[in-house]
Amino acid sequence: MAVPAAELGAADRVPFATGPCPAAAEEEEDGDEELLGAGGPRTWTPQEKLLHEARLKAKAKRRLRRTSSRDSARESLSEGAEPGPEPGSPKGRTHDRRSRMGKGRGLPKKGGAGGKGVWGAPGVVYGYQEPDARDPNYDEVAQGDTVYATVVPELEEGELEKNVQPMVLEYFEHGDTSEVMELLRGLNLGSRRHAVPSLAVALALEGKASHRELTSRLLSDLVGHVVTAEDIAWAFDKMLQDLPDLILDTPEAPQMLGQFIARAVADHALPLDFLERYKGRVDCEHARAALDRAAVLLRIKRDVNRLDNVWGVGGGQRPVKHLVKEMNLLLREYLLSGEVSEAEHCLRELEVPHFHHELVYEAVVMVLEGSGEGPVAMMVTLLKVLWETGLVTLDQMNRGFQRVYEELGDISLDVPLAHSLLERLVELCFDRGIITRALRDACPARGRKRFVSEGDGGRVKQ
Repeated sequence: MAVPAAELGAADRVPFATGPCPAAAEEEEDGDEELLGAGGPRTWTPQEKLLHEARLKAKAKRRLRRTSSRDSARESLSEGAEPGPEPGSPKGRTHDRRSRMGKGRGLPKKGGAGGKGVWGAPGVVYGYQEPDARDPNYDEVAQGDTVYATVVPELEEGELEKNVQPMVLEYFEHGDTSEVMELLRGLNLGSRRHAVPSLAVALALEGKASHRELTSRLLSDLVGHVVTAEDIAWAFDKMLQDLPDLILDTPEAPQMLGQFIARAVADHALPLDFLERYKGRVDCEHARAALDRAAVLLRIKRDVNRLDNVWGVGGGQRPVKHLVKEMNLLLREYLLSGEVSEAEHCLRELEVPHFHHELVYEAVVMVLEGSGEGPVAMMVTLLKVLWETGLVTLDQMNRGFQRVYEELGDISLDVPLAHSLLERLVELCFDRGIITRALRDACPARGRKRFVSEGDGGRVKQ
């Protein structure tokens, strides 16, 4: 049964005062003592017990809070720090990092070195720490001197072809083996080094004679720098096995591959016993044809260190004297056989489109130095075909005739009728549409001089 408020005395009503009052904390404690000691022990109702227990818990929390605040203020003053705001004031609780759960001594966590975005206590400099063997990430093998290096992953088969093929095609244009070697050193070929010679030879088989010559030089220069002789041997062995497929695109692949092998052996890019490894062990007829071709070339050139002419004379890297000799021979063979297609094929094989003016010059001079009507008609026919196919351009045609015009004086010393023969040839070429009107009009013409008689002292008749 609840006790009426009117029957309670002043001492009985104090503990039930509502709201915190820090200033009256001591009076509240004294009132509790009077409640217990004035009337002696008495019977408590359930509501009074609950209220009394809540009052005791709140009192214990306030006492603990006051004690921790005094201790923290005393420690901060002893360290020489400036006194902060009062512990009980709202301003002091705004950035208070002490636990609000009533646990611990009320000091900042980790001594003020914890929290978001904090790397240790202010003024602390961390030095080298010895690796802890109990650390889960501890690696005993990795301890010691640390070496940092750029690691390039090994190329896969598809990536290797994607990177090497443009290098080889560009090399066919500039012909600089040192640049190719520098680019290959930047790639991690790993165990696929043999794929580089194989890819280069495969591209050269589909190219021109000059490309095959450049590929043979590249293989010779790569040995000892990027690949070994055994790598090249492995590449040729793989190509011998793939000959049935290579023939589909290049019917002359067995003969060309045999020439590649012979040139590589002569350049010491392949071991000298490379052919001996296949004696009696080859079943494919195409592979046997390639090996037989290489063996024949090596027997013919056994006294020569390098098979320089295995791919013929071609490309602008050959000496001018060799090119002039080849063109002169080409024209003489044409005058004997009369096969225009063969002459056109041989000119293409030389691969010197910038030097075709020499062919025009040699053809005109050969007509002037020849006799009969046959050479004139054949040369006009040849020049006509070369002009129509575009093999000899307008610039090269004009340059060839202009060279003859400039040297006509010297030619006339050996061929007195050179002027009349040249005029006739030029007129025929103009009628067939080989040269322009401007080039025909530029042809030098010697005026006729008729003398009165032998005894007139050389006086020219007017």
